[in-house]
Amino acid sequence: MSKTIQLTAADGHQFAAYEAGDPSAKRGLVVVQEIFGVNHHIRHVCDRLAAFGYHIVSPAMFDRTERGVELGYQPDDIQRGIALRAKIADAGALADIAACAAYLNNKPTGIIGYCWGGTLSWQAATQLNSFKAASCWYGGGIAATATATPNCPVQMHFGAEDHGIPLSDVDIIKSAHPGMHIFVYDGAGHGFGCNERASYNPAEAELAELRSLAFFAAHLRA
Repeated sequence: MSKTIQLTAADGHQFAAYEAGDPSAKRGLVVVQEIFGVNHHIRHVCDRLAAFGYHIVSPAMFDRTERGVELGYQPDDIQRGIALRAKIADAGALADIAACAAYLNNKPTGIIGYCWGGTLSWQAATQLNSFKAASCWYGGGIAATATATPNCPVQMHFGAEDHGIPLSDVDIIKSAHPGMHIFVYDGAGHGFGCNERASYNPAEAELAELRSLAFFAAHLRA
């Protein structure tokens, strides 16, 4: 069961969100998009994760600047996504994420995000008290705030061949949080978890997802 719903953030902003899974599920997940909107791929991710027993909500982050944005993965899409992302303040994005967590009825809820969503998942873990666990996939902005203190357990996933996130950035995060589970995948580039991108690495994507699911299973308990 999946559908698009409308939610309202604390600042009054109304936005669309993709909902998947059984609303009576005992665990919730907020899935945060890449810079391409809640597109076909993100909806597929939501549906797949919902099949593991999660009530899923994925906010349309671009609604703060342009509604109904769904991009592909060509160079022009990338440039448009970057431009749209630049128009959205972090505070607004976090308000939308917090509204999604509230919609999940205070059940044990985690957050998982990819690319821009990976960075936002880290920010949500450190600036909100809405989540019991956060899984951050190749978030390029995490190193800049690596010394922030998370309010919940966090795991991270990076590609060793990600030219946008140098391994020196990963080392900064590891140094700031030596006990955190930070995984680096050999031969994987940026976006290795997206099956619609040229960088898709099915073996490493499956491993990262299994680790995320195990992580949430351990921490999202009533």
